[in-house]
Amino acid sequence: MSAPARRERGVDLAHRFNWMDRIFDEWMHSLPMRRTFGLGWDLPGEDLIRVDEYRDGDTLVIRAELPGIDPAKDVELTVSDGVLRISAERKVAAKTEDTGYLRHELHYGKLPRTLPLPEGATESDIAATYTSGILEVRVPVAARPPEAQPTKIAITEG
Repeated sequence: MSAPARRERGVDLAHRFNWMDRIFDEWMHSLPMRRTFGLGWDLPGEDLIRVDEYRDGDTLVIRAELPGIDPAKDVELTVSDGVLRISAERKVAAKTEDTGYLRHELHYGKLPRTLPLPEGATESDIAATYTSGILEVRVPVAARPPEAQPTKIAITEG
């Protein structure tokens, strides 16, 4: 009798999960609305600029991840009505063939992001810099007024 062919379980299982992952990704990207309205989850490779936002004193700092993009040519930064809009475009440097790819997740094309600015933001003083693939936008914000302490009111029995 011949011995049954022995499979390496880990390798076979990894191939099956990769196949299932690709099928699921293709199905999700075929849906007309890939993100549930009002929820913040997003799928890998989605055309969304990823950002960090934090306060540095009286300045709101927004750091946007834009690697491989020429900021002078391919980034447009606008602000109006208390909303900051970042629009970027990543262009393919050379035509590539799909043959030989095990995974093809890099996004090329238009990348938008719209962020609301806090009340008191000084739109005319916004400054932006681009270093090593990170766009940093600094938005001056008026100092917050000190929170009023609640006044305790005495209750009389009557």
